Amino acid sequence: MTAAAQPILELRDVRTHFPVRTGFLVRRHAGAVKAVDGVSLALARGEVLGLVGESGCGKSTLARTITQLVPATGGAVILEGKNLTTGATAEIDAVRRDLQMVFQDPYASLNPRMTVFATIAEPLLVHKVCTPAGVTARVAELMTLVGLAPRFMQKYPHEFSGGQRQRIAIARALALNPKVIIADEPVSALDVSIQAQILNLLAQLVRTMGLSLVFIAHDLSVVKHISDRVAVMYLGKIVELGRAADVIGRPRHPYTRALISAIPMPDPDLERTRKRIVLPGEPPSPINPPRGCAFHPRCPHAQERCQVTTTPLEKLEPAREVACIRAGEIRQ
Repeated sequence: MTAAAQPILELRDVRTHFPVRTGFLVRRHAGAVKAVDGVSLALARGEVLGLVGESGCGKSTLARTITQLVPATGGAVILEGKNLTTGATAEIDAVRRDLQMVFQDPYASLNPRMTVFATIAEPLLVHKVCTPAGVTARVAELMTLVGLAPRFMQKYPHEFSGGQRQRIAIARALALNPKVIIADEPVSALDVSIQAQILNLLAQLVRTMGLSLVFIAHDLSVVKHISDRVAVMYLGKIVELGRAADVIGRPRHPYTRALISAIPMPDPDLERTRKRIVLPGEPPSPINPPRGCAFHPRCPHAQERCQVTTTPLEKLEPAREVACIRAGEIRQ
């Protein structure tokens, strides 16, 4: 494989478990919340990978594990050949500028006591990539890049709308010229019209700056708009992975089919006639997941073997992987 074909970011059997302890005076280990439980993915250079799933499936924990904000329990996060899960603190700090994150809530991710200038300038000064004399020009350049007027750099976050705050957060993430950005539901807290603006901005930045992007969302219609490939996550595991058009147009996992059926259609006549797949029950607890396939208690296609057999992510087509023993029988 050539250097150009090597993935810029690779996850190998990544697991992030949080211990559960009981007792007041004597703390005992009672189990673990398996938020991320064996995820393997590869992100190509310049690719946008969409990561979808319902709330609580582990998407945000995976994002924080990739960026080392939450330590992995097992597996490896490899950025350009460097294993971040086993590297020393100095080694991780050295590659932090290449891996940045945009958080979900722009109201919470910005320090209300810092001006826009201070917010964007901080990583430039901490990593010493810009002289103090050149900071103002660089901040103005980044604000212009994300569609904000540089004259606003001395204002505070509360003086901006939600969409403008998210643009500030994106400018901060771009300050160090990263190679990979993890965007954790960056538009879910915004109005629909503003969502489109932020999505178009991210797509433009990927094209013009050669960024690689992991875009996390629970709305498949949003993911389809921006992603090259889509990974579907359920209870800490990837259950389907493939090209965005294939996964959304021809889903092969029952869970993916249920997610897609929930996407509203703009044509009211088609919306009234289409069949909605309603999954029974609630997602199982990540503390005590079901034996076998974790989705089988809610799956309309489940068989007895699903209760005892755990199906790994297997290649079904040249560019499609599905974790379901009946994937070959399911057609959209």
